[in-house]
Amino acid sequence: MVHSEESAVLTRAEQGFVATLGGGCSSPTAASAVLENGKIKLRGLYYEETGEVRIGSIEGEAEKAAELGRKLAEQLSGKPALSPLGKVYLIGSGPGDAGLFTLRGRELLEQADAVVYDALAGDAVLGWIPEHTRKIDVGKRSGRHSKKQEEILEILLEEAKKGGTIVRLKGGDPFVFGRGGEEAEFLKKHQIPFEVVPGISSSLAVPAYFGIPVTHRGLAGSFHVITGHRMEGMPALDFEALARVGGTLIFLMSVANAPRICEGLLNAGMKPETPAAFLMNGTLASQRMIRATLQILPEEGVRQGVKAPAILVIGEVCALADTCAWREEKPLAGKRIVITRPKERSQKLAEHLRDAGAEVLEFPTIELKPVWKKSEKADAGTADKEKLYELVRNLESYHWLVLTSPAGAQYFFELLNRMQKDFRSLSHLRFAVIGEGTASVCREHGIYPDYIPERFYAADLGKGLAKQVKQNERVCILRARHGSPELTQAFEAAGISYMDVTLYDTITPEESPLAERIRELLKEGAIDAVTFTSGSTVQGFLDILQPDKETLNGFTAVCIGEKTEKTA
Repeated sequence: MVHSEESAVLTRAEQGFVATLGGGCSSPTAASAVLENGKIKLRGLYYEETGEVRIGSIEGEAEKAAELGRKLAEQLSGKPALSPLGKVYLIGSGPGDAGLFTLRGRELLEQADAVVYDALAGDAVLGWIPEHTRKIDVGKRSGRHSKKQEEILEILLEEAKKGGTIVRLKGGDPFVFGRGGEEAEFLKKHQIPFEVVPGISSSLAVPAYFGIPVTHRGLAGSFHVITGHRMEGMPALDFEALARVGGTLIFLMSVANAPRICEGLLNAGMKPETPAAFLMNGTLASQRMIRATLQILPEEGVRQGVKAPAILVIGEVCALADTCAWREEKPLAGKRIVITRPKERSQKLAEHLRDAGAEVLEFPTIELKPVWKKSEKADAGTADKEKLYELVRNLESYHWLVLTSPAGAQYFFELLNRMQKDFRSLSHLRFAVIGEGTASVCREHGIYPDYIPERFYAADLGKGLAKQVKQNERVCILRARHGSPELTQAFEAAGISYMDVTLYDTITPEESPLAERIRELLKEGAIDAVTFTSGSTVQGFLDILQPDKETLNGFTAVCIGEKTEKTA
């Protein structure tokens, strides 16, 4: 999936304007937003039914995109917003594996102004919530509900009154024992617009991840999903009907009541030798199956330490778990890996690791900010921006351009576009890059680098390029503020004239909803590896999590090179 955070922010501003005015065939509207120096400039057109056309503009912080759209709409219409309430999306995140989250769900998550999320929404999915979004944890994990359902409903109402896009993120599917129906009724009662985005239910996905087909010709011609948690006032389970119907029985939220369920089915005439299984943490790295017959499964569950979240599956199809198993054959099955590289650079690595069977948590411990996004916030940022712009305006005075990271290469081409600098102005330049990742970004923009060192280190780039640069040729380096001194030391030793200019900063991001969960997993020894792609990702990891020494001994640090390893 390709996602542009800038485009998403601009879209929220434009949608806020159009939605507030109720634009349509009888009342046409138009909106256009641009992002400059971290601020949104929104222009809007409103066509009054009398024939009058009103045009106006507004400027403000990107974090308040939707609110800016609504304010401009009110200014042009001269009256309060026609639709002051936000829209709530009841989104099912699936059973936990991020790969099972729907495209529609992720699209809305990345546009959200606020996210109200459950503990079972999935650790990896929580890592995708944008930084600017209001994040509200309502818990809803078995045994430790942090918010009652009535409180959650009031939170949804309060957030909807603020306007914008509100995501109610729930594990599994909202309408399969997820209380989504209750929330939809409440929203309808209060005239709050809402939409349901289905998720893959754990009742189907979890058995599949253990190699258990819920239907199978000759073994199970139907499957039945039942809640094992009976609320007060609900009718008792009709065990005789369940035993008689056959097929596969799938009980959700059933760990505590499993002895009663199994006993009830046995008393209703189900065969004691019927295959059955507890499926714990399905689709995650920690998934585990406890398999036995219906008669002894509760006892076996206690012996092997069954605990929620788990589902109970009863039926002949449980015997196929060995034959139809597939997940365990992947090389990284059962491994939980944390990626710390910047959000915009983590996608490919995450995809490779997930393809190999790992559960991947994207937890950026650094954030990259090009200097033009900081210029309005500090005098130093303005000076950096002017220095950078001046250099790009005078690229003809340089012979070599050095790029030391894929992000730096991407920012360079973005800067050319921002400055409306024609690519033909680069025809005299030779490009030197630190490695294949940076070279790949250049090639995507039609630039084929002239020099790449054999080893992808700053020292090797500097020493190797020093042999390539001719006397009187000038070198321009565009990179992060605190780049490796080994690069420029090599140039100085060779007497090469160079300009080292800051293109972007590396900063520690605000703490995400995933941080506390990762702290828990580290203490439990439940993280197998953490990948580090630079010394700054190591430092950011420590700065955000503040782990103690004992916690740091519980996982393998996987480093991209010697310098990162040394920092770790």
